[in-house]
Amino acid sequence: MTEPTKSPKPIIVGQPVLLVIDVQKGSMAEWEASERLPMLPDRLERMLRVRGVVDAARSAGVPVIFFKEAHRDNMIDFGRELDGTENAHCLESSPLTEFAVEELGIVPGDYLITKRRYSCFFGTELEILLKGLKASTLILTGGFTDVCVHYTFVDGHQHDYYCRVIEECTTASSTPAHEAALKAMEYLQTGAIRTAGEITDAFAARAYAPVA
Repeated sequence: MTEPTKSPKPIIVGQPVLLVIDVQKGSMAEWEASERLPMLPDRLERMLRVRGVVDAARSAGVPVIFFKEAHRDNMIDFGRELDGTENAHCLESSPLTEFAVEELGIVPGDYLITKRRYSCFFGTELEILLKGLKASTLILTGGFTDVCVHYTFVDGHQHDYYCRVIEECTTASSTPAHEAALKAMEYLQTGAIRTAGEITDAFAARAYAPVA
């Protein structure tokens, strides 16, 4: 029996919200690739592109929520996070843990959320904020594609949001991990993986659509 072909939903369904996941001061710093974290060769360029999407969202009146991962210096809130490949990271005392305020154009009154775990939903106020914003479609940027972006996507999917990921505005622990995570998210929602141009065009079309 032939499987039916799935058609992707529109890029934006209802009210969109842009999620900027863990684009922190450290995201804008030069890192040395290692065997543990090969990363993507154009990691920095990918993070710098996020600003363009943030600006496009602002121009179209699309809400933006910025996230940072942060852990107490005594590491009591890491839980099982250090049982695998990850080392201690995003300690509160490190200046690299702070929001990339200047780089992303964050202004007073923006929505800022600090999280202790990978998913932006886990133990945060995100769900309450999204309900207040009447969100239907979540646009995801940031890093890592294979960790925080992926896990936030899955939670958003399970909360029945339409989820989109801007591929060139995400970074990952490695190229194979990036590609596998994108494939896994596309498996959950056909048409989930989008380009920055597609998203910014969809923002602009929504902003200037005639009022019925």
